[in-house]
Amino acid sequence: MLGEIERFREALLAWYDAHARDLPWRRDVTPYHTWVSEIMLQQTQTSTVVPYYLRFIQRFPTVQALAEASIDDVLKLWEGLGYYRRAHNLHRAARIVVAEHGGQLPRDEKALLALPGVGRYTAGAIRSIAFAESAPVLDGNIKRVLARLDDIEERIDLRETEKRLWARAAALLPAHRPGDFNQAMMELGATICLPGIPACNVCPVAAFCAARANGVQTYRPVRSPRTRIPHYHVAAGVVWHAAEPGRFLIAQRPAGGMLSGLWEFPGGKQEPGETLPQALVRELMEELAIEVAVGEKVAEVRHAFTHFRITLHAFHARHLAGEPQRLGVDDWRWVTLAELDAFAFAKADREIIAALKNASAAPPHHPFANKTGR
Repeated sequence: MLGEIERFREALLAWYDAHARDLPWRRDVTPYHTWVSEIMLQQTQTSTVVPYYLRFIQRFPTVQALAEASIDDVLKLWEGLGYYRRAHNLHRAARIVVAEHGGQLPRDEKALLALPGVGRYTAGAIRSIAFAESAPVLDGNIKRVLARLDDIEERIDLRETEKRLWARAAALLPAHRPGDFNQAMMELGATICLPGIPACNVCPVAAFCAARANGVQTYRPVRSPRTRIPHYHVAAGVVWHAAEPGRFLIAQRPAGGMLSGLWEFPGGKQEPGETLPQALVRELMEELAIEVAVGEKVAEVRHAFTHFRITLHAFHARHLAGEPQRLGVDDWRWVTLAELDAFAFAKADREIIAALKNASAAPPHHPFANKTGR
């Protein structure tokens, strides 16, 4: 058995040496670069991450630079990458590294796991890639590779199966070049051992794959049936200032919640029995204590989050009464379209901004400039 494992390692590493993608975090390997890239790569495709990573490292070249930055600057640079809790955790962790570890990312597993946003996988990736420690990793790609390699019939999202996969990843990991081996396993899953139909004809370790030998590679891995993903309708308002044409209201989402710290066009979820305009009027009163008159629709945006989907309906609205209050928001601003680039928005709100910019050549003032009453 040991001989087979050695042959597997050699075949995989030889393939990786010849075919590994040229990725920026692999060119200059440091604990900081590995950490940033691994956080960005969580639930995000490599092609999407590359330009964000390059901009991030240019703006924050060291842990110290990241720790000294404001969270608003970090979120603005992260804008569009999604899963914004990662940015908050990265920023908080950088300050801990500077305050408690002398600005050096720790190599000790326990110390790494104590950092916000660092779990068992990320700690293993940092330790193996940046510090050459024999630390296994297990992400979605590696789970798929191992499930096919061992022809695992059990559902891989079960706790017992995951424990088995961690043990298998640890058993395969060599003492020599552990970081390259872990990256080779991830690379194999990302480029060859693909979901659905894997490219077995070019797989460097096809001879070791039990699922392929049994002709069931397209049926592995086995997962639990997906639960129905809920869908919500959300109303958002481009609330125009009554006395200052061209200025409208944006709000900052509360700290600690979903999309924490990002700016948005305020509003909220439609409740049963409400029309979308009614939902918007209610939400703006609850969140900001303002009264508005709802006008025409600006845009309709569909967006998927991890556990639910939304259709965001954005409406023009005119501010009628009430000084905005921080009831359900952390902050608010009256801004012009030209000032929006200074604020970090989530993807759905950026599509509303795009719609506003496309229409900005039409009226010089806001849509309610010459209207009175409701």
